[in-house]
Amino acid sequence: MNLVESFRIALRALGANKGRAALTMLGVIIGVAAVILLVAIGSGVQQEITGQIEGMGSNLLFVVPADISAESGGAGGGAMGAGKSFTLDDADLLERQLGGDALVVPILQGAARLKAGSHSMRAMIAAANQYGSEVFTSDLVYGRGYSRSEYITATRVAVLGATPAEELFPGQNPVGREVQINGERFEVIGQYAKQGGTLSGDQDNRVYMPLTTAQRLLSVSDISVIVAKAEDPGRIELVKHKIRQALRPSFGDDITVFTQEQTLGILSTLLGTLTVMLAGIAGISLLVGGIGIMNIMLVSVSERTREIGIRKAVGAKTYDIMSQFVIEAIVLSVVGGAIGILIGWAGALALKTWIPTEITWWAVTLAFGFSAAVGIFFGVYPAWRASRLDPIVALRYE
Repeated sequence: MNLVESFRIALRALGANKGRAALTMLGVIIGVAAVILLVAIGSGVQQEITGQIEGMGSNLLFVVPADISAESGGAGGGAMGAGKSFTLDDADLLERQLGGDALVVPILQGAARLKAGSHSMRAMIAAANQYGSEVFTSDLVYGRGYSRSEYITATRVAVLGATPAEELFPGQNPVGREVQINGERFEVIGQYAKQGGTLSGDQDNRVYMPLTTAQRLLSVSDISVIVAKAEDPGRIELVKHKIRQALRPSFGDDITVFTQEQTLGILSTLLGTLTVMLAGIAGISLLVGGIGIMNIMLVSVSERTREIGIRKAVGAKTYDIMSQFVIEAIVLSVVGGAIGILIGWAGALALKTWIPTEITWWAVTLAFGFSAAVGIFFGVYPAWRASRLDPIVALRYE
Protein backbone atom coordinates (compact mmCIF):
# COMPACT_ATOMS: atom_id res chain seq x y z
CA MET A 1 0.00 0.00 0.00
CA ASN A 2 1.43 3.37 -1.01
CA LEU A 3 1.65 6.53 1.07
CA VAL A 4 -1.33 8.20 -0.65
CA GLU A 5 -3.57 5.28 0.24
CA SER A 6 -2.33 5.36 3.85
CA PHE A 7 -3.08 9.08 3.99
CA ARG A 8 -6.60 8.53 2.64
CA ILE A 9 -7.34 5.78 5.16
CA ALA A 10 -5.96 7.95 8.00
CA LEU A 11 -8.22 10.87 7.06
CA ARG A 12 -11.22 8.56 6.85
CA ALA A 13 -10.45 7.18 10.32
CA LEU A 14 -10.19 10.69 11.77
CA GLY A 15 -13.41 11.74 10.03
CA ALA A 16 -15.25 8.86 11.69
CA ASN A 17 -14.43 10.37 15.12
CA LYS A 18 -14.65 14.12 14.53
CA GLY A 19 -15.37 15.03 18.15
CA ARG A 20 -12.44 13.03 19.49
CA ALA A 21 -10.12 14.47 16.82
CA ALA A 22 -11.19 18.04 17.70
CA LEU A 23 -10.60 17.52 21.41
CA THR A 24 -7.23 15.90 20.69
CA MET A 25 -6.17 18.91 18.61
CA LEU A 26 -7.28 21.35 21.32
CA GLY A 27 -4.07 20.94 23.35
CA VAL A 28 -1.92 21.62 20.29
CA ILE A 29 -4.08 24.59 19.28
CA ILE A 30 -3.77 26.18 22.72
CA GLY A 31 -0.03 25.51 22.87
CA VAL A 32 0.76 27.00 19.44
CA ALA A 33 -1.51 30.01 20.00
CA ALA A 34 0.06 30.64 23.41
CA VAL A 35 3.62 30.49 22.03
CA ILE A 36 2.84 32.96 19.23
CA LEU A 37 0.83 35.29 21.48
CA LEU A 38 3.31 35.42 24.37
CA VAL A 39 6.32 35.85 22.08
CA ALA A 40 4.44 38.60 20.21
CA ILE A 41 3.80 40.44 23.49
CA GLY A 42 7.43 40.00 24.62
CA SER A 43 8.82 41.16 21.27
CA GLY A 44 6.38 44.07 21.10
CA VAL A 45 7.30 45.33 24.56
CA GLN A 46 11.00 44.93 23.72
CA GLN A 47 10.65 46.98 20.54
CA GLU A 48 8.55 49.61 22.31
CA ILE A 49 11.10 50.10 25.09
CA THR A 50 14.01 50.01 22.65
CA GLY A 51 12.33 52.66 20.52
CA GLN A 52 11.75 54.89 23.55
CA ILE A 53 15.39 54.67 24.60
CA GLU A 54 16.69 55.26 21.08
CA GLY A 55 14.27 58.16 20.67
CA MET A 56 15.88 59.91 23.62
CA GLY A 57 19.14 60.00 21.70
CA SER A 58 22.50 58.31 22.12
CA ASN A 59 24.11 61.12 24.09
CA LEU A 60 22.35 60.87 27.45
CA LEU A 61 24.03 59.76 30.67
CA PHE A 62 22.17 58.89 33.87
CA VAL A 63 24.07 59.40 37.13
CA VAL A 64 22.89 57.65 40.31
CA PRO A 65 24.54 57.89 43.76
CA ALA A 66 25.38 54.18 44.13
CA ASP A 67 27.75 51.61 42.71
CA ILE A 68 25.28 49.10 41.29
CA SER A 69 27.76 47.14 39.25
CA ALA A 70 27.77 43.36 39.54
CA GLU A 71 31.11 43.44 41.39
CA SER A 72 29.70 45.58 44.18
CA GLY A 73 26.88 43.18 44.90
CA GLY A 74 24.09 45.38 43.58
CA ALA A 75 22.51 48.63 44.63
CA GLY A 76 22.56 47.78 48.27
CA GLY A 77 26.35 47.64 48.42
CA GLY A 78 27.25 51.17 47.40
CA ALA A 79 26.52 54.70 48.44
CA MET A 80 22.80 54.13 48.16
CA GLY A 81 23.08 51.53 50.83
CA ALA A 82 24.96 54.04 53.00
CA GLY A 83 22.07 56.55 52.67
CA LYS A 84 23.94 59.14 50.57
CA SER A 85 22.15 60.97 47.80
CA PHE A 86 22.70 63.84 45.37
CA THR A 87 21.90 67.45 46.17
CA LEU A 88 21.66 70.55 44.02
CA ASP A 89 25.26 71.34 44.99
CA ASP A 90 26.37 68.17 43.22
CA ALA A 91 24.40 69.14 40.12
CA ASP A 92 25.85 72.66 40.18
CA LEU A 93 29.35 71.19 40.53
CA LEU A 94 28.81 69.00 37.48
CA GLU A 95 27.47 71.94 35.50
CA ARG A 96 30.62 73.95 36.24
CA GLN A 97 32.99 71.05 35.55
CA LEU A 98 31.36 69.96 32.29
CA GLY A 99 30.95 73.50 30.95
CA GLY A 100 29.91 73.41 27.31
CA ASP A 101 30.45 69.65 26.98
CA ALA A 102 27.03 68.75 28.35
CA LEU A 103 23.75 70.03 29.74
CA VAL A 104 23.15 68.93 33.35
CA VAL A 105 19.61 68.29 34.55
CA PRO A 106 18.87 67.34 38.18
CA ILE A 107 15.55 65.50 38.56
CA LEU A 108 13.16 65.13 41.49
CA GLN A 109 9.90 63.17 41.58
CA GLY A 110 7.14 62.96 44.13
CA ALA A 111 3.42 62.46 44.66
CA ALA A 112 0.96 65.33 44.34
CA ARG A 113 -2.68 66.08 45.00
CA LEU A 114 -4.11 68.51 42.43
CA LYS A 115 -7.27 70.55 42.78
CA ALA A 116 -8.96 73.15 40.59
CA GLY A 117 -12.48 74.25 41.43
CA SER A 118 -14.59 71.15 42.07
CA HIS A 119 -12.13 68.86 40.29
CA SER A 120 -9.34 67.02 42.09
CA MET A 121 -6.96 64.17 41.29
CA ARG A 122 -3.62 62.56 42.08
CA ALA A 123 -0.58 62.94 39.84
CA MET A 124 3.20 62.74 39.92
CA ILE A 125 5.48 65.74 40.24
CA ALA A 126 8.32 65.77 37.71
CA ALA A 127 10.74 68.56 38.54
CA ALA A 128 13.95 69.64 36.83
CA ASN A 129 15.89 72.78 35.97
CA GLN A 130 15.37 75.00 32.92
CA TYR A 131 17.14 72.50 30.65
CA GLY A 132 14.63 69.72 31.31
CA SER A 133 12.60 70.35 28.16
CA GLU A 134 15.79 70.33 26.06
CA VAL A 135 16.98 66.98 27.37
CA PHE A 136 13.59 65.24 27.37
CA THR A 137 11.86 66.25 24.18
CA SER A 138 8.16 67.07 24.55
CA ASP A 139 5.66 69.24 22.69
CA LEU A 140 3.66 72.04 24.26
CA VAL A 141 -0.01 72.40 23.31
CA TYR A 142 -0.43 75.68 25.17
CA GLY A 143 1.83 78.16 26.90
CA ARG A 144 5.51 77.72 27.71
CA GLY A 145 7.96 75.95 29.99
CA TYR A 146 9.44 77.50 33.12
CA SER A 147 12.47 79.79 32.83
CA ARG A 148 15.85 79.94 34.60
CA SER A 149 14.72 82.89 36.74
CA GLU A 150 11.66 80.90 37.88
CA TYR A 151 13.95 77.98 38.71
CA ILE A 152 16.34 80.19 40.73
CA THR A 153 13.56 81.94 42.66
CA ALA A 154 11.50 78.74 43.18
CA THR A 155 8.43 80.37 41.63
CA ARG A 156 5.15 78.48 42.02
CA VAL A 157 4.47 77.82 38.35
CA ALA A 158 3.47 74.51 36.75
CA VAL A 159 3.13 72.90 33.35
CA LEU A 160 0.38 70.27 33.24
CA GLY A 161 0.53 66.93 31.51
CA ALA A 162 -2.34 65.93 29.24
CA THR A 163 -4.28 64.00 31.92
CA PRO A 164 -4.37 66.71 34.64
CA ALA A 165 -5.22 69.33 32.02
CA GLU A 166 -8.18 67.30 30.74
CA GLU A 167 -9.49 66.37 34.20
CA LEU A 168 -9.03 69.72 35.93
CA PHE A 169 -9.87 71.99 32.99
CA PRO A 170 -11.96 69.89 30.56
CA GLY A 171 -12.18 71.45 27.11
CA GLN A 172 -10.33 74.59 28.22
CA ASN A 173 -6.93 76.21 27.82
CA PRO A 174 -5.44 75.93 31.34
CA VAL A 175 -2.77 78.60 30.83
CA GLY A 176 -3.17 81.50 33.26
CA ARG A 177 -5.48 79.55 35.56
CA GLU A 178 -4.80 78.54 39.13
CA VAL A 179 -4.32 75.01 40.46
CA GLN A 180 -3.66 73.83 44.01
CA ILE A 181 -0.82 71.32 44.35
CA ASN A 182 -0.54 69.72 47.78
CA GLY A 183 -2.53 72.65 49.15
CA GLU A 184 -0.38 75.42 47.62
CA ARG A 185 -1.48 77.68 44.79
CA PHE A 186 0.33 77.47 41.46
CA GLU A 187 -0.11 79.35 38.22
CA VAL A 188 -0.46 77.12 35.15
CA ILE A 189 1.91 78.36 32.45
CA GLY A 190 1.69 75.52 29.93
CA GLN A 191 0.28 72.16 28.88
CA TYR A 192 2.14 69.27 27.25
CA ALA A 193 0.74 67.12 24.45
CA LYS A 194 -0.11 63.46 25.03
CA GLN A 195 3.02 61.35 25.37
CA GLY A 196 1.71 58.00 26.61
CA GLY A 197 3.53 55.54 28.83
CA THR A 198 7.30 55.19 28.86
CA LEU A 199 9.96 53.43 30.93
CA SER A 200 9.41 55.87 33.78
CA GLY A 201 5.63 55.44 33.84
CA ASP A 202 2.67 57.44 32.56
CA GLN A 203 4.10 60.68 31.22
CA ASP A 204 0.64 62.24 30.81
CA ASN A 205 -0.41 62.03 34.46
CA ARG A 206 2.27 64.46 35.62
CA VAL A 207 2.71 68.04 36.66
CA TYR A 208 6.02 69.70 35.79
CA MET A 209 7.60 72.46 37.88
CA PRO A 210 11.03 73.94 38.74
CA LEU A 211 13.04 71.57 40.92
CA THR A 212 13.66 74.22 43.56
CA THR A 213 9.91 74.76 43.83
CA ALA A 214 9.33 71.02 44.19
CA GLN A 215 11.94 70.80 46.96
CA ARG A 216 10.11 73.44 48.97
CA LEU A 217 6.73 71.86 48.26
CA LEU A 218 7.89 68.37 49.25
CA SER A 219 10.20 69.60 52.07
CA VAL A 220 13.24 67.71 50.74
CA SER A 221 16.78 68.76 49.83
CA ASP A 222 17.82 65.64 47.89
CA ILE A 223 17.33 64.97 44.20
CA SER A 224 16.48 61.63 42.58
CA VAL A 225 18.97 61.44 39.73
CA ILE A 226 21.18 63.62 37.55
CA VAL A 227 20.98 63.44 33.77
CA ALA A 228 23.68 64.81 31.49
CA LYS A 229 23.23 65.36 27.76
CA ALA A 230 26.52 65.43 25.89
CA GLU A 231 26.59 68.10 23.17
CA ASP A 232 28.72 65.82 20.99
CA PRO A 233 27.82 62.08 21.01
CA GLY A 234 31.42 61.36 20.04
CA ARG A 235 32.66 62.83 23.34
CA ILE A 236 30.30 60.89 25.59
CA GLU A 237 33.11 58.83 27.15
CA LEU A 238 34.96 62.05 27.96
CA VAL A 239 31.85 63.46 29.63
CA LYS A 240 31.44 60.23 31.57
CA HIS A 241 35.04 60.48 32.78
CA LYS A 242 34.57 64.12 33.82
CA ILE A 243 31.44 63.22 35.80
CA ARG A 244 33.31 60.56 37.76
CA GLN A 245 36.24 62.89 38.39
CA ALA A 246 33.98 65.69 39.62
CA LEU A 247 31.98 63.50 42.03
CA ARG A 248 34.86 61.32 43.29
CA PRO A 249 35.84 63.65 46.20
CA SER A 250 32.32 63.37 47.66
CA PHE A 251 31.26 59.87 46.61
CA GLY A 252 34.47 58.01 45.79
CA ASP A 253 33.66 55.19 43.39
CA ASP A 254 30.14 54.84 44.76
CA ILE A 255 28.39 56.28 41.71
CA THR A 256 27.11 54.70 38.52
CA VAL A 257 26.97 56.44 35.17
CA PHE A 258 24.76 54.75 32.59
CA THR A 259 24.95 55.56 28.91
CA GLN A 260 22.01 54.98 26.59
CA GLU A 261 23.82 52.06 24.94
CA GLN A 262 24.39 50.36 28.29
CA THR A 263 20.78 50.84 29.33
CA LEU A 264 19.58 49.56 25.96
CA GLY A 265 21.90 46.55 26.12
CA ILE A 266 20.80 45.57 29.63
CA LEU A 267 17.11 45.93 28.86
CA SER A 268 17.41 44.10 25.52
CA THR A 269 19.12 41.17 27.24
CA LEU A 270 16.54 41.04 30.02
CA LEU A 271 13.55 41.35 27.70
CA GLY A 272 15.03 38.84 25.25
CA THR A 273 15.46 36.33 28.06
CA LEU A 274 11.92 37.02 29.27
CA THR A 275 10.54 36.44 25.76
CA VAL A 276 12.32 33.09 25.49
CA MET A 277 11.04 32.13 28.96
CA LEU A 278 7.49 32.99 27.94
CA ALA A 279 7.86 30.87 24.81
CA GLY A 280 9.22 27.99 26.91
CA ILE A 281 6.33 28.20 29.36
CA ALA A 282 3.83 28.22 26.51
CA GLY A 283 5.71 25.31 24.91
CA ILE A 284 4.86 23.15 27.93
CA SER A 285 1.24 23.13 26.78
CA LEU A 286 2.43 21.73 23.46
CA LEU A 287 4.00 18.81 25.31
CA VAL A 288 0.72 18.30 27.14
CA GLY A 289 -1.05 18.36 23.78
CA GLY A 290 1.40 15.76 22.47
CA ILE A 291 0.71 13.47 25.41
CA GLY A 292 -2.99 13.89 24.66
CA ILE A 293 -2.37 12.80 21.07
CA MET A 294 -0.50 9.71 22.25
CA ASN A 295 -3.27 8.77 24.69
CA ILE A 296 -5.99 9.13 22.08
CA MET A 297 -3.98 7.15 19.55
CA LEU A 298 -3.46 4.35 22.08
CA VAL A 299 -7.22 4.27 22.68
CA SER A 300 -7.74 4.23 18.93
CA VAL A 301 -5.38 1.26 18.56
CA SER A 302 -7.37 -0.64 21.20
CA GLU A 303 -10.70 0.18 19.55
CA ARG A 304 -9.46 -0.80 16.08
CA THR A 305 -7.62 -3.97 17.03
CA ARG A 306 -9.96 -6.15 14.97
CA GLU A 307 -9.62 -3.83 11.94
CA ILE A 308 -5.82 -4.04 12.22
CA GLY A 309 -6.03 -7.85 12.36
CA ILE A 310 -8.16 -7.99 9.22
CA ARG A 311 -5.82 -5.69 7.33
CA LYS A 312 -2.77 -7.72 8.34
CA ALA A 313 -4.58 -10.94 7.43
CA VAL A 314 -5.24 -9.72 3.89
CA GLY A 315 -1.61 -8.75 3.35
CA ALA A 316 -1.00 -5.35 4.97
CA LYS A 317 2.60 -5.04 6.04
CA THR A 318 3.96 -3.70 9.36
CA TYR A 319 5.03 -0.51 7.55
CA ASP A 320 1.47 0.04 6.22
CA ILE A 321 -0.11 -0.16 9.68
CA MET A 322 2.55 1.97 11.29
CA SER A 323 2.46 4.67 8.59
CA GLN A 324 -1.33 4.98 8.89
CA PHE A 325 -1.26 5.71 12.63
CA VAL A 326 1.75 8.03 12.35
CA ILE A 327 -0.05 9.96 9.61
CA GLU A 328 -3.14 10.28 11.81
CA ALA A 329 -1.04 11.74 14.63
CA ILE A 330 0.78 14.11 12.28
CA VAL A 331 -2.50 15.32 10.74
CA LEU A 332 -3.90 16.04 14.20
CA SER A 333 -0.84 18.04 15.24
CA VAL A 334 -0.35 19.87 11.94
CA VAL A 335 -4.00 20.88 11.58
CA GLY A 336 -4.05 21.87 15.26
CA GLY A 337 -0.85 23.85 14.72
CA ALA A 338 -2.31 25.69 11.72
CA ILE A 339 -5.45 26.61 13.66
CA GLY A 340 -3.30 27.67 16.62
CA ILE A 341 -1.25 29.97 14.35
CA LEU A 342 -4.42 31.67 13.11
CA ILE A 343 -5.77 32.13 16.64
CA GLY A 344 -2.41 33.36 17.99
CA TRP A 345 -1.99 35.75 15.06
CA ALA A 346 -5.53 37.12 15.44
CA GLY A 347 -5.08 37.46 19.21
CA ALA A 348 -1.83 39.40 18.79
CA LEU A 349 -3.46 41.78 16.30
CA ALA A 350 -6.47 42.26 18.62
CA LEU A 351 -4.25 43.01 21.64
CA LYS A 352 -2.21 45.57 19.69
CA THR A 353 -4.79 48.22 20.60
CA TRP A 354 -3.87 47.95 24.29
CA ILE A 355 -0.47 46.22 24.42
CA PRO A 356 2.47 46.57 22.00
CA THR A 357 2.74 43.26 20.11
CA GLU A 358 5.09 42.16 17.34
CA ILE A 359 4.48 38.86 15.54
CA THR A 360 7.82 37.22 14.77
CA TRP A 361 8.36 34.64 12.05
CA TRP A 362 10.73 32.63 14.19
CA ALA A 363 8.00 32.14 16.79
CA VAL A 364 5.47 31.06 14.15
CA THR A 365 7.98 28.68 12.53
CA LEU A 366 9.10 27.30 15.89
CA ALA A 367 5.55 26.74 17.13
CA PHE A 368 4.41 25.04 13.92
CA GLY A 369 7.56 22.93 13.61
CA PHE A 370 7.31 21.89 17.24
CA SER A 371 3.65 20.92 16.82
CA ALA A 372 4.54 18.74 13.80
CA ALA A 373 7.41 17.16 15.73
CA VAL A 374 5.03 16.49 18.63
CA GLY A 375 2.77 14.57 16.27
CA ILE A 376 5.63 12.45 14.98
CA PHE A 377 7.20 11.83 18.39
CA PHE A 378 4.03 10.98 20.27
CA GLY A 379 2.49 9.12 17.36
CA VAL A 380 5.34 6.64 16.84
CA TYR A 381 4.71 4.49 19.93
CA PRO A 382 0.98 3.92 19.32
CA ALA A 383 1.75 3.24 15.65
CA TRP A 384 4.52 0.79 16.54
CA ARG A 385 2.23 -0.94 19.01
CA ALA A 386 -0.48 -1.28 16.36
CA SER A 387 1.97 -2.64 13.79
CA ARG A 388 3.22 -5.32 16.22
CA LEU A 389 -0.21 -6.84 16.86
CA ASP A 390 -0.47 -10.53 16.00
CA PRO A 391 -3.14 -10.89 13.28
CA ILE A 392 -4.58 -14.07 14.79
CA VAL A 393 -4.95 -12.48 18.23
CA ALA A 394 -6.31 -9.29 16.68
CA LEU A 395 -8.99 -11.18 14.71
CA ARG A 396 -10.23 -12.80 17.92
CA TYR A 397 -10.51 -9.41 19.66
CA GLU A 398 -14.08 -8.30 20.45
